[in-house]
Amino acid sequence: MTTANTLNLGGIPILDQRLLPADIFATGAGHVNPVKANDPGLVYDIEPEDYVPYLCGLGYSDKEIEVIVQRKVKCSNVKSIPEAQLNYPSFSILLGSDSQYYTRTLTNVGFANSIYKVELEVPLALGMSVNPSEITFTEVNEKVSFSIEFIPQIKENRRSQTFAQGSLTWVSDKHAVRIPISVIFK
Repeated sequence: MTTANTLNLGGIPILDQRLLPADIFATGAGHVNPVKANDPGLVYDIEPEDYVPYLCGLGYSDKEIEVIVQRKVKCSNVKSIPEAQLNYPSFSILLGSDSQYYTRTLTNVGFANSIYKVELEVPLALGMSVNPSEITFTEVNEKVSFSIEFIPQIKENRRSQTFAQGSLTWVSDKHAVRIPISVIFK
């Protein structure tokens, strides 16, 4: 997903059935690139255990969650989280008038001693802030977290748009690790 292509072989955006540039809902992360997927540089790891706070918040029973994670679960002892807080390689958020903050954790599966800088394609009528904006890895399998803030802008900037799309890409000398962002405005 993080290595998918958003451009076709001719170097232009992928088109939809109307022959217009396809939006995120038509292409998702883009077209699979098996060569790049074999060496992604960074991954967004997630374990079955990470789903417990989310599933508890959705109202699943302790027993139902225990089947998934293969251990005892007591939802009354767990603070629930929204879906957007899961360590997915994407963001899909519903944005009103308040800023939203999320955290993601990257795992370096590329080279030791790698430096990645963030590049943002900021969605229409939205501000974004990433902290830190540069990450240095000194080891393979090292984990580093970053936070992102989605900041609503003036509603008039949206015009009649009900959603916007963009991306966040971590770029090093050898890799570009892109995640799609979709925002639905309340």
